Amino acid sequence: MASTFKYAAMSRRAALSAAALASMAVLAGCSGGGAGGEVAGDMAQGAPEGAKVTVVEYASITCGHCAVWNEEVYPEFKKKYVDNNKVRFVFREFPTPPQDIAVAGFLIARCAGPDKYFDVVHDIMASQKEWLAGVAPRTTLFRAGQAAGLSEQQINDCIRDKAAIEAMEKRIQAGISAGVNGTPYFTVNGVNVADSSLSGLSEAIDAALAK
Repeated sequence: MASTFKYAAMSRRAALSAAALASMAVLAGCSGGGAGGEVAGDMAQGAPEGAKVTVVEYASITCGHCAVWNEEVYPEFKKKYVDNNKVRFVFREFPTPPQDIAVAGFLIARCAGPDKYFDVVHDIMASQKEWLAGVAPRTTLFRAGQAAGLSEQQINDCIRDKAAIEAMEKRIQAGISAGVNGTPYFTVNGVNVADSSLSGLSEAIDAALAK
């Protein structure tokens, strides 16, 4: 997918970080290094911090596999483990190509506020189908932000927020340092789970809950 959504205000350092990330990321399930513990800026659902079981997903709103998981697995996963507070579900941003679109989308979601963050992320992921049909990503990103109550000016200010961009850069680097090398990437209590199907995640989660 060719990138059509450029942001001149994005710092050169942030752009370089995104480029480095893109060279490492593969849009498929991953294996290897774990990533656990709380990280500044975590967006979470379900049980509170310190829960017996924490499930972490590293994902990108421009990742096709992430969008499929979000559509096909997440609703049942949420019903089975999150809505009843059995686990703490942490979502961590790991932008993949075209990374300028991913970064902008995550910034918009954060500006919408914690109570609307996941709605915006899910809305943008679902709009990937529109991008493939020729709809400009800018159109769908602004639509998602406006649906969450942001004005066009607020969205423009949001995606140019240098402090927010730098904070995201730190989160990206933390993911790379933790061994994340693709999206979606899941851990259960810090241990990577390569099988991101509901049955695969359930096996790891239920074993952790039973301890």
